[in-house]
Amino acid sequence: MNNNQHYTDLRNQYPVFTFSGFDIQKTPEDLTVIYQFNIAEHFFFSPSLTFHTPKDITDSIPADLLKNMIFHIGLVEMISYWKITCAPIINIRCGEISVNQKEWWKKLMFNGLGEFFYINGIAADADDFVIFQSSGERYQKGKISDGSGYLIPVGGGKDSVVTLELLKHKNATPFIINPREAQTGTIAAAGFDKHNSALVTRRLDPLMLKLNDEGFLNGHTPFSALLAFTSLPAALFAGRKNIALSNESSANESTVHGSHVNHQYSKSLEFENDFRGYVKSYITEDLRYFSMLRPLSEVQIAKIFSQLKHHHAEFRSCNVGSKTNSWCGKCPKCMFTAIMLSLFLPEEDVTKIFNKNLFKDSGLVKTTEELAGLWPAKPFECVGTAEEVTFALRYIINNYKETDLPVVLDLIDKKIISVTSALSDVLDTFDKNHNLSLEEFDILKKAVR
Repeated sequence: MNNNQHYTDLRNQYPVFTFSGFDIQKTPEDLTVIYQFNIAEHFFFSPSLTFHTPKDITDSIPADLLKNMIFHIGLVEMISYWKITCAPIINIRCGEISVNQKEWWKKLMFNGLGEFFYINGIAADADDFVIFQSSGERYQKGKISDGSGYLIPVGGGKDSVVTLELLKHKNATPFIINPREAQTGTIAAAGFDKHNSALVTRRLDPLMLKLNDEGFLNGHTPFSALLAFTSLPAALFAGRKNIALSNESSANESTVHGSHVNHQYSKSLEFENDFRGYVKSYITEDLRYFSMLRPLSEVQIAKIFSQLKHHHAEFRSCNVGSKTNSWCGKCPKCMFTAIMLSLFLPEEDVTKIFNKNLFKDSGLVKTTEELAGLWPAKPFECVGTAEEVTFALRYIINNYKETDLPVVLDLIDKKIISVTSALSDVLDTFDKNHNLSLEEFDILKKAVR
């Protein structure tokens, strides 16, 4: 859609977005933060985050450090509300940030909203789409003396399952925002429950949803950036010093070919490195954020996951069916997951997971073509690279046991290139650009091999 004029009109009508402050409320079992945002003193929002953590633990955290972390969560949370009108000025009244910090946040917003601008047909300029003003307290870095092990964000899909299983005996704590059945089922299958997990409830302000329905601007925001900043106090509360994400190397690939538009920007190595540097400079040097699966391809992750049979009935990667804890069997995430698992699992096992053979659904031909890079853009989902999908499809087709290929494989067979790499070679190739320790990298290699 072309919303460029709408974008311009809204910016003129609502020129200032304000982050005015936040309140911290403690109970014996929870710590709740309520943020205050407004658009041009016209629309007011009060979203909240609740950390379900005993009060005696939160009281042991340095108060200044905790306040610094909560302020920063507010900076990333505000993006969801700023995008309603894309005000040209962001006024931060509850904290002073430096010129370098402003440039950091400007980069995150422009790249993290790349899909939002692209889908809405907005011609935003990286240099002048927003100006930051700030005043108030200057937050200082803090020290953390205690803590060990890993905080592991769990989304309910195969990737976080793999990380959880690889590190669960290394003093690990699962971390979930707004727990759903797939997430609680996943941690239960790995031997955890709510009592030894870090849980956060995020509440959106209903006015935002109302304005979305009324025709204000709406679209994708960098949720993984919110997850990153929220994981910092969650790690403190859990007594963990390492935050282990499950983002693989394929998250670095643009969704729209030849552009910076990447649905997974805040899962990319670029963001990971930027975030690590930001935390070290402005928050604390004592927490470590990295992706455990960064050296791996989707093929390697599927290989490891295919062996974790006790998770096959519980995991879910389908966003369409997330509220009903189901696979819709029609979306790119379902198709991509089926392709990857079909490399290593029998057809009947994959069919059992999705309650259908997705390769027999002619309605998924175009989706499969998009996944394989045959269209100008991949689906706007967290899926692998076109190269990974092409390799997997070619391998599946070449090794298909039946005489007649199902419709999706038959039609895609005529369009994708041949591949020369052997599966063993793909499984033995690791991306060297990562932030793992030698011990962590060795754990990965052993799991793949």
